[in-house]
Amino acid sequence: MRLGTRSPNEFLQELNEKNDLIQKQFLEKMKGLTKMIDIKVMMGDSTVTEQRTFDPKQVSDYFQKINNNLKGWSLQDVSISNNEDIRRIFTKFEIMEGNYLISGHLSLQFHVLLYYKPDQRVIDCQKELSEIVDLTKDKEQQISDNSDEFVLNKLKDMGYKDFDHQKLFEIFYENDEFREKVYTEIEKDAGVDFQKLSEKKSKLFNELDSLLVETYQTTPVLIDDTRLVTGEEGCLCTFDIEFVKNKNREGLFDPKKMSDKIKEGILERINELETIISS
Repeated sequence: MRLGTRSPNEFLQELNEKNDLIQKQFLEKMKGLTKMIDIKVMMGDSTVTEQRTFDPKQVSDYFQKINNNLKGWSLQDVSISNNEDIRRIFTKFEIMEGNYLISGHLSLQFHVLLYYKPDQRVIDCQKELSEIVDLTKDKEQQISDNSDEFVLNKLKDMGYKDFDHQKLFEIFYENDEFREKVYTEIEKDAGVDFQKLSEKKSKLFNELDSLLVETYQTTPVLIDDTRLVTGEEGCLCTFDIEFVKNKNREGLFDPKKMSDKIKEGILERINELETIISS
């Protein structure tokens, strides 16, 4: 049974009031922890601009603090999911009170945007990459446009003068080692070391990746499980009570069958959550 669900039962109404209070306190905490600040970033076209972001570590630390104070509860470590441009920081916890399981789920979902650090090296790397792309493109086009002539001349230079053209190309296409040797000679004559340029290009791309900076955006509003799954920004704070019978969890139960002792124990646990989450 999800707290917050309407019920005529006085005990559940009392729990719902506690749930509303905890959610409001949690939301205020998240508003403070996700307060946006301005930082300078560089766009892909080298334009430097300001972007708003917050520090997700503060949220992780807050969730960890809650876990550290929940004595006797079964805890799930604070985790961060990573699905392309959307991430989620969350934790879950539960405890038995008699035959009733109390469980909680706290989560923050936010989007990630990538920019470059405002560093001159970003511009330098982009310039070097552009030069490599232009050079290899021109040379590859030159080789492609004159490929037949290049191959025939190179085969002749290598001593294949007495074969007819058909025989030469049969040898060329059936012998991988020979073909690679011919291509290496052609690239050498073209004055470009394509392998070296390819390695340099990979290093430049890796360096650019190291110059990326993440920014984070979220909306400090409470969302439900459905909106969380569909990828909406926001925070989630939910609590459930289930009746456990023969290791099976039942979300539907009659609260009138609860003993006063069980009710007191559940209220004590919910009050404990309120104190820890609001602190």
